[in-house]
Amino acid sequence: MKTYLPQIDMQTKKWFLVDAEGKTLGRLATQVASVLRGKHRPDFTPHLDAGDFVIIVNAEKIQFTGKKLTDKVYYHHTMYPNGLKEESVGKILAEKPEEAIKKAVWGMLPKDRLGRDLFKKLKVYTGNGHPHQAQMPVAMPAI
Repeated sequence: MKTYLPQIDMQTKKWFLVDAEGKTLGRLATQVASVLRGKHRPDFTPHLDAGDFVIIVNAEKIQFTGKKLTDKVYYHHTMYPNGLKEESVGKILAEKPEEAIKKAVWGMLPKDRLGRDLFKKLKVYTGNGHPHQAQMPVAMPAI
């Protein structure tokens, strides 16, 4: 018996639109990461890029539970001595709200070439507008 392997170039990629207004960051990020990976498709293959594109609008209206705006901190290192930098989610949300969603989704994707390719299919915008009207995005189904 042969194992079925889907032909990625034969699949059509869909575009999904998500309104982040009033949604919790982690719950939204898990659904978006699942669609980016293609886990909603019946022919999901872990090592192939079978996912769809996701557009997120109203990134500045995302909600957090508890005291995450002040207590949740993202760290990064500049690779210089004493270069550990930290930034709270509240500060990120105030300055560039789309980065908060991108960081949450990136944390749920694989950290390899496949994950980087999947991450390129995520488009996050503040406000209601987006430049992807030609792709005719549809509302993302609840997973």
